[in-house]
Amino acid sequence: MLKKQLRGISSLLTSISLIGVCVGMTSTLLSLRATIEDFGTLVTGFIMSAYFIGYLFGSTRAPKDIRRVGYIRSFGGLAALAAFSVLIQAIWVDPVVWFVMRFVTGFAISGIFVIAESWLNTMADNRSRGTLLSIYLVIIYTGLIGGQLILGVADPAGFVGFAIVALLINLALIPILISVTAEPTTHENKKVPIKMLFQTVPLGVVTSFVMQACYAMFYGIGPMYASYIGLSIVQITFFMSAFIVGGLISQTPFGLLSDRIDRRFVIAICASGGALSAVVLAQLGAGNAMLIYIAVAILGAFILPLYSLGMAHTNDYLEKDQMVGATGAIIKIGGAGSIIGAPAVAALMQFGAISFFFLLMGGLTALVALYSLYRITRRAKAEDQLHSSFAVLAPSQTSDELLTSMAEEVPDDDIEESDDVDGNAVLKR
Repeated sequence: MLKKQLRGISSLLTSISLIGVCVGMTSTLLSLRATIEDFGTLVTGFIMSAYFIGYLFGSTRAPKDIRRVGYIRSFGGLAALAAFSVLIQAIWVDPVVWFVMRFVTGFAISGIFVIAESWLNTMADNRSRGTLLSIYLVIIYTGLIGGQLILGVADPAGFVGFAIVALLINLALIPILISVTAEPTTHENKKVPIKMLFQTVPLGVVTSFVMQACYAMFYGIGPMYASYIGLSIVQITFFMSAFIVGGLISQTPFGLLSDRIDRRFVIAICASGGALSAVVLAQLGAGNAMLIYIAVAILGAFILPLYSLGMAHTNDYLEKDQMVGATGAIIKIGGAGSIIGAPAVAALMQFGAISFFFLLMGGLTALVALYSLYRITRRAKAEDQLHSSFAVLAPSQTSDELLTSMAEEVPDDDIEESDDVDGNAVLKR
């Protein structure tokens, strides 16, 4: 059955792997080119944050457009828009133009992920959904790594890197356009206000905000930081790839551990490890590149799982019909963190020292660790943490459609409602 489903979404997975390569390559390419053009750290931070602003708008707007014109047409239009925005940045090297085009790129890419995740959700059933989601997200991570490595053979000062991204986006159109798989349908879900979510699961909100802020810092300003400490272009691609590789390896082990013990304790472990790794990295120079790669991989191994852990913890305390609506709120909260993250660390680096790049990450993750331990003393562990299966989630590559599928994994007849020690409505099997 699983093999049949994989064959059914093979064209989708092929397209999304190419999109993942483009996403991974573009952020590093633009950051390095901005350094070459001497835009300045703060200006570059604002430019890179525009992607997340666009992503936030796109994840809200795209479902409406999909219902209006269909999935295949939406995918084609958004892919063309993404390719257009990348080429404009190659032709017109100007901070204002780049900010606008980076917004457009984020808007288009978010819509593409909504389409892909809807398609996958339609092809999956409850028995295979977790496996298919993991395969899908591993492909995205692999694409992000591939994008970094391809950049090692393209001079960021020239046109070729931008052209490669545009070509790959157009290639990603082909499998989707010739696919014979029926278009999926969309549906409405119960909305959850951010204020209500914070009152119910404050740790989930804080974890999402901080995790996305750190992610935006690393991907928006990381290449610039690596250049400042003296790494070459090829070394910078390994620097960026190491972060993803670390997260890819650690996601499942930490997820399985969180299904067996209090998730908040696992969040505290990851956040503490991230804080310590960041402090160590702030002290390292470019003298030993291999040591830096290892340390960055360890940093990614601790920080990247926080998004999945925070989402799983949030779902532990929500009703089934609230899970997808809560995801929309979490995406907005995380989006706010992403928008603030890159400019904040860029300002600290420009007016302070470049070591603030990792020190700010360390400070934020340390706060999450302390807050996790505090919440353990204030609220009992969820009676049953497995309200929704743990799934590997890629920060800033997640839409409502993906979390819809997570919520759908819980059969209605296996759930009953109860109250936790704080009087909040929760579910149990």
